[in-house]
Amino acid sequence: MEVNCEGCAGCCLDWRPLAPADLDHERRGPYRPLDDTYNLAPVTADEVRTFLDAGYAAALTPRLFRTDDGPHATVGGVELAAVGDRPAFLVGLRKVPKPVAPFGTEPAWLDTCAFLDPRTLQCRIHDTDAYPETCRTYPGSNLALGVESECERVEAVHGGERLLDGDPPDDATPAFSPGALGTRVFAHPDPDRVADAVERLAAGEPTPADRAEFVAVAAASAPGTAAVSDERYERAKARARGTTSWVDGAIAEWVERADERGPGGAGDGADAGDTTRSGTTPDPALARDAEDERGAPETPGWD
Repeated sequence: MEVNCEGCAGCCLDWRPLAPADLDHERRGPYRPLDDTYNLAPVTADEVRTFLDAGYAAALTPRLFRTDDGPHATVGGVELAAVGDRPAFLVGLRKVPKPVAPFGTEPAWLDTCAFLDPRTLQCRIHDTDAYPETCRTYPGSNLALGVESECERVEAVHGGERLLDGDPPDDATPAFSPGALGTRVFAHPDPDRVADAVERLAAGEPTPADRAEFVAVAAASAPGTAAVSDERYERAKARARGTTSWVDGAIAEWVERADERGPGGAGDGADAGDTTRSGTTPDPALARDAEDERGAPETPGWD
């Protein structure tokens, strides 16, 4: 497998506003995400714990699934995929509006991974222990399963060569194997406790407390089972709510700048790529104040 990532980051941002065709490949079939995040990058329980230790809880978000088929639980008035009577969920990397210019386009406000540097379109945690396996091996699992990758979607719409070698690597494995329960797929033990959170997630308005609740359950989960350790849950929730890093302030500033766009801002159902009503010009250099000055790790740039 070999990919050409320079100037792309199609797997790290929501580029649907830059595509003429429907890219909602995640919203087909019996399980439909409750949220509208594009191309969510799921993380494992071990990675959740690593993120908590680093103070990166704000960069994590849960994903639950609506379903009309198979095991389900009604939570907050929503029919959700479930393990027994427990709503099933993933935890993935959060996307927030940033000014980016992928594929040689003009800069635009697009929902972008919390760790992506808008100027270089490189990951700020690429060379750290926190870099998720999903990102490290992408698009290996797609290639192993014969499923279209984001690289190929970008090629089809914007041209160029992104997937240079389509042979899957030897360590490419499906992200959701039978042993995924408690490792990548989690089950919340108390549906009543998250009923209000589910309603907010469905409305696209989760709170930090909502995200921390699901993150803590994931961190306290055990491989191969739906069991959750109460003690580990309490510790994880305290870390999720009590530890911070450069990510927290950066996310808050990006969201605030997006809100300055008025009717075209984030969170109101507007086109994320619409900058015509923006009060803040989509300049990737804004990352200097939003991220660099808060201590975000540098990215190497491209040779």
